[in-house]
Amino acid sequence: MPHEPASVRPETAAVAAGYDPARAQGAAKPPVYLTSTFVYESAAQAKAIHEAYFDGTGPEVGQTHYIYSRLGHPNLTMLEDRLAQVDGAEAAAVFASGMATHSAIALAHLRPGDSVLHSRPIYGGTDGLYNLVMPGFGISAFDITDGCSRDHVMAQAERALAAGPLALIVIETPANPTAAITDLPMIVAVADEIGRRTGRRPVVVCDNTLLGPFAQRPIALGVDLCMTSLTKYCGGHSDLLAGGVSGKAALIQPLQLLRTTLGSHLDPFTSWLVLRSMESVHVRSERAMSNAAAIATFLRDHPKVAGITYLGFLPQGSPQRAVFDAQCQGAGSTFSFHLKGGEAEAFRLLDHLRLMKVAVSLGGSETLVCHSASTTHYAVSPERRLAGGITDGTIRMSVGIEHVDDLIADLAQALEAV
Repeated sequence: MPHEPASVRPETAAVAAGYDPARAQGAAKPPVYLTSTFVYESAAQAKAIHEAYFDGTGPEVGQTHYIYSRLGHPNLTMLEDRLAQVDGAEAAAVFASGMATHSAIALAHLRPGDSVLHSRPIYGGTDGLYNLVMPGFGISAFDITDGCSRDHVMAQAERALAAGPLALIVIETPANPTAAITDLPMIVAVADEIGRRTGRRPVVVCDNTLLGPFAQRPIALGVDLCMTSLTKYCGGHSDLLAGGVSGKAALIQPLQLLRTTLGSHLDPFTSWLVLRSMESVHVRSERAMSNAAAIATFLRDHPKVAGITYLGFLPQGSPQRAVFDAQCQGAGSTFSFHLKGGEAEAFRLLDHLRLMKVAVSLGGSETLVCHSASTTHYAVSPERRLAGGITDGTIRMSVGIEHVDDLIADLAQALEAV
């Protein structure tokens, strides 16, 4: 059920919110409710519970009851309550993956003839959703390449409005994989202006995956929906898939009902795993960010590196730096660097790594690296990749919590092969 945001800080909510030991015979940690269905006390109660779930009326409204695990289950409720409190939101909905979350948002808010505006670069799966899948449903997609320029954002919004009502603005900031940054309060102000002018305000969605809930607070910055791939930092151990979205209850409840039809809920055991991992995400993130700062400095000064997208290096006085200083509480631990050369040089580096793991995904306790153009953004056209700052020499790195000296040593010996 929706609730008022907790008064405790997010780090405390990540440990304490969503679970009351008194409801589970005093168990200090939540049990896993491995059941697919739930028993009613009577036939009349069964009808009343269904009425409350589907119609929002009747004597069971406001009570916590379960029907079938696809509709909801105790571990899912715990996780959704915790995520909402960590994000500072009224409510949250959790799905089986980050892309299941993005897909539900798109299906809930877009209708044939609508348009969507999204930042670029953006995660390859999200790019495919809005540029390959949704056009088949009569949706037009337009992109933002400078998220700190209001003039550019407005110009792209006008293009989108010319194609149809602008229903969604989807922003990933920092962007995957280049850490390009977007001014979220400015985007919200643009959405407000469009709403006043057209009578239909687009819903503003922020994908907060790359920084996570402790280094950036999108709900506090005014966005309508804060989406997070819980697979990444909140899961934190590269052993699960999950996604979540938080916001006002009026926007979250339709997503939960849509999830019932789509069958994209998160199962009890994985919900329990995420609940466990959220307890330590803030300390893991602090260590990973500290490591990332040192590794970024090493790479910036290396003669074989042409450039680096680490947020901590944004130039003082630039619009991007101003947005970063106002909007973010940390530089994160995922960034890209561009090798001098192209794919051949990138592959040589990757093939000579001994400690770092060559794999997609990010936010795990281990350091992961990949060649973006041939993996995470393989399905994005070369022209769109280049326009988003992804070259054939771009390598994305998600820094983990190992000892930083060992990580730098591994990079140094691999760079010798380039």
